[in-house]
Amino acid sequence: MFSDFMVNTWITASVVAVVAGLVGFFVVLRGASFLAHALPHGAFAGAAGAVLLGADPILGMGVFAVAGALAVTTLGRKARTDVVTALTLVVMLAFGALFLSLGSTYASEVFALLFGQILGVSSAEVVPIVVLGILCVAAIIVAYRPLLLASVLPEMAAARGINTFGMSVFFALVVAIATAMSVPVVGALLMFSLLVGPPAAARSFVADPLRAIPLSIGFALVTVWISIAASYTTNLPVGFFVTLVSA
Repeated sequence: MFSDFMVNTWITASVVAVVAGLVGFFVVLRGASFLAHALPHGAFAGAAGAVLLGADPILGMGVFAVAGALAVTTLGRKARTDVVTALTLVVMLAFGALFLSLGSTYASEVFALLFGQILGVSSAEVVPIVVLGILCVAAIIVAYRPLLLASVLPEMAAARGINTFGMSVFFALVVAIATAMSVPVVGALLMFSLLVGPPAAARSFVADPLRAIPLSIGFALVTVWISIAASYTTNLPVGFFVTLVSA
């Protein structure tokens, strides 16, 4: 479990947990669980398209995640956000079905991105995941105060000159980046459980954001570590255990 070939998994899993705990706190605070659910699912279409073209699946997933985030936030200004999110999700899934049907095989890379691959994190993937994770954390830290105010009291934030729509776009892009960098470890279909479960648990114990965020990160780390150990022992998908422990 702690042998050399597992080092990459432990490193990337810990980075994913920190990002999920931090970003997930604002997902829960903003009531954006559906967005956190839709982007990993819909971005899978980008991975399928990338495999079809012979490109990096993570790159394809990132492109679709960002496109989905921009579509939801932009169209959500003139319609109900849940409706726009649902329509964006089904459109991306439709493209995913198309890309898979055009391919000659169901590539193992796509399966790993769907359900997570505990032993599938290569050395080449560690650096991009760590870099994207640092970018997500840095973005949240820089925008912490306006993002917090826009999430809790959007009217007051607007009165103070904060661009609430800009904050929505910014946060959706952060969620998209977190999605793209997380799937090699926990899988696209179950990433949203890590963005919702630990932060929701933390908020049920602590109301103060400065205390709830570290608790959320702690819960996410414990969730991922337990899931990796259980997946390694049983040879079952790590995403299953992430969801089980989060719940």
